[in-house]
Order: sequence, then C-alpha cells, then structure tokens
Amino acid sequence: MAEAPTWAANDPVMARYFHNEWGRPVHGEAGVFERLCLEVFQSGLSWLTILKKREAFRAAFSGFDPEA
Repeated sequence: MAEAPTWAANDPVMARYFHNEWGRPVHGEAGVFERLCLEVFQSGLSWLTILKKREAFRAAFSGFDPEA
C-alpha cells in the first residue's frame, strides 16, 4: 500500500479515505449522489469534518438514495 501524503497520514479517517476513495471514480447513482452531497456540505469546512459526519449525512439522506 502506498504511503499516505502528509494531509492524510496524521488522521486514521483521512488515511482510510486516501487509501480507499481519493482519486478513484465513483460509480452508480447512490455513489454519485453521496459524493455530491458531501462535496456541497464541505464548502467552508474541512474534508475531515465531513468524513467524520458521513454516517449522519447517510442517515439524513436515506442512505444517499436519490429516489428517496
């Protein structure tokens, strides 16, 4: 596994995001809707804050189901 850059290495949430999601394409309607919601709410906040609140967003947006 590649070494995480400084911005991701200092926090396990960011390191997990870097190794599993960062720079990878998003597939499916729910995946795209999730990324869109997280990106929109990130405005003015750190990405770490959004990642730590991801489960709360998932609950608020019905599991990121666009139809719901």
